[in-house]
Amino acid sequence: MRIIKDKNAIIRMFHVHKRYGAKQALIDISLDVKKNEFLFVNGPSGAGKSTLLRLLYLGTSVSEGQILVDGINLARIPQSSIPYLRRKIGIIFQDYKLIHTKTVYENVALVLEAMGKKKVIIDKKVKNVLLTVGMKSRQDALPPTLSGGEQQRVAVARAIVGDPKIILADEPTGSLDSESSQAIMDLLEKYYIRGATIIIATHDKSIIKQPDAKVVELSEGRLLSNTKI
Repeated sequence: MRIIKDKNAIIRMFHVHKRYGAKQALIDISLDVKKNEFLFVNGPSGAGKSTLLRLLYLGTSVSEGQILVDGINLARIPQSSIPYLRRKIGIIFQDYKLIHTKTVYENVALVLEAMGKKKVIIDKKVKNVLLTVGMKSRQDALPPTLSGGEQQRVAVARAIVGDPKIILADEPTGSLDSESSQAIMDLLEKYYIRGATIIIATHDKSIIKQPDAKVVELSEGRLLSNTKI
């Protein structure tokens, strides 16, 4: 397959298929995501939204096709380089995936520790990002003592603390009330303004309000439309 370079695209997907046994999760997906684009991947449960995001950070691999992320061909990346790829990407999971035995501060600091940052830098960045997401006063709390909205704020802090080029959010408001949902969307908007590429997988069309956003529709693993809102 000949790949044409696009200097404006940070993610390129070429005829991507993903199968789990006999089940077709994604079927012939071709998609470009530009640098500093705000993209919503919309569709019902089971449409393939989460699978698409997992492919981008190599949480799973394609069955057919190719994906380029920031110029890296994911089919050719050695296992040892996957952690370096993931440093370019902040991930916000639907179920938070916080470590319950570690404090809010420690959950966020883990990202920078894995990057080998010095302790003084870690302390400054973690406190700054917790202040940004409104969780500095709860930095010593354990996740089970937090509300869903608070846990999602911590998940956002963890995703952005490493200054990633790309932020992937899988149903980030799925279990939150409208006030908490808006707070999370405001935080993501802030990092979009700072230059990050944001991709949000959601079934909820009510959160798709960003005027510059692009929306792609998935249904039963197929890309149905690709439009600006």
